[in-house]
Amino acid sequence: MEKICYNSTRGIKENLPASCAILNGIAKDGGLFVPDTIPFIGDKLEDCKDMSYKKLASFIIGKFFTDIEKEELDRCLDLAYDNKFDSEDIVPLKKTKKAFYLELYHGPTLAFKDMALCLLPHLMKVSAKKQNLKKDIVILTATSGDTGKAALEGFADVKGTKIVVFFPKDGVSEIQRRQMITQTGANTRVIGIDGNFDDAQSEVKKIFNDADLKSELDKKGYVFSSANSINIGRLVPQIVYYFYGYMELVRTGEIKLGEKINFDVPTGNFGNILAAYYAKKMGLPIKKLICASNDNKVLFDFLSTGTYDKMRDFIVTISPSMDILVSSNLERLIYDISSRNSDLVNKLMNNLNEDGKYTITEDMKKELNSFYGGFASEQETLDAINYNFENYNYLMDTHTAVAHAVYKKYVDSTGDNTKTIIVSTASPFKFTKSVMSALDSKYTKYNDMELVDIMSKISGLKIPKGVEQLKKNNVIHKTTCEKNEMKDQILNFLLNK
Repeated sequence: MEKICYNSTRGIKENLPASCAILNGIAKDGGLFVPDTIPFIGDKLEDCKDMSYKKLASFIIGKFFTDIEKEELDRCLDLAYDNKFDSEDIVPLKKTKKAFYLELYHGPTLAFKDMALCLLPHLMKVSAKKQNLKKDIVILTATSGDTGKAALEGFADVKGTKIVVFFPKDGVSEIQRRQMITQTGANTRVIGIDGNFDDAQSEVKKIFNDADLKSELDKKGYVFSSANSINIGRLVPQIVYYFYGYMELVRTGEIKLGEKINFDVPTGNFGNILAAYYAKKMGLPIKKLICASNDNKVLFDFLSTGTYDKMRDFIVTISPSMDILVSSNLERLIYDISSRNSDLVNKLMNNLNEDGKYTITEDMKKELNSFYGGFASEQETLDAINYNFENYNYLMDTHTAVAHAVYKKYVDSTGDNTKTIIVSTASPFKFTKSVMSALDSKYTKYNDMELVDIMSKISGLKIPKGVEQLKKNNVIHKTTCEKNEMKDQILNFLLNK
């Protein structure tokens, strides 16, 4: 097998093995780790056709993480994808008359983040052993709603780790908030910030690059890593479900092997759709990647114009996991479509930091033809939820509804009827208030937890265990802070300052 090494998008060439890149989370120069090549398996699609999810994950992830032995990886996968998932398929593919939905939310926290974050702690433990790391790993994470709980669930009480999660205290759903603030585990700390996700994310990146802080914590036996999709150990496992969804269409006779399909992905931080882009580069027959945004349509504007501009009002929407103006993973795409020109990436990222925007070259714009950008307003999102439930008895969350609304616009504007998988990223039970209000305004008088039972009754869907348990869980994490106090909160947690 070809050995794959990892280097920074911004120029440092260390040729690190996967285990090092996973542990570090972010490169020393502030860039993101990328593989020195994307492994091509387009000539081995026949081999993938009848693989279970775990076998497919072993095959694909093993192509990237070449310093992790197959036996080690398989053990990690067995621990990750077990009875924590309420579906034997791990990732069911549902069909309505108009579309296919890849349901990525059947894990313990009811969101697609579980697909990677159930695996990442085990990958980190293997990586720490390989690198003879004796220090405790501190997982530092900013979340727009779903990553936080999925990371907490994965790392809670994992020996040799601590995890600190920051979330916008007024920018997540009530279910998302309760999932985080009731999290048990002596090694966990959850903090709400007075600000939005971009504030949290930018401060976390600053903390990662704080040399004095890292030196202080190093002496105390701590090293930082990340559970966000800036960590390559979080991103690569997401590639798997695109292959699995495609193979499900083949297995059910909906398409023939080799036939191209589209994927429609709701995204804010660009990680989920970047994984689909990597899948396409690996040889998965993808015609178009439909990038679905909400009213924070910075990605739509970028794909339309080639200019990324974060200098705009931040809008709090009913699809909060997409309320993001700085899409970190876009840096990896920029690196790829610039022919891996780290000098140019550095220049563009500096422009973003200093001026709040950047514009890519004309040659780079041509490389964006794999993508279609679209966005959905709040009303269009609500209408999509209502339409699909009324016509197909299919209940979707607000993020999936954004994707559905954008898919309709795509078909209307292009006439392309290529079979399309809409990536369903969260359970409707995580956003009961918004989802039920879309069905009937009479539900606005109920609170989120009251609507859980009502939603189950009218939809016929079983209440997920994780949501049922929330009714009984006690609030454990009550701390809030300003964004400039985040560093102090970390020190207080780790060093009892």
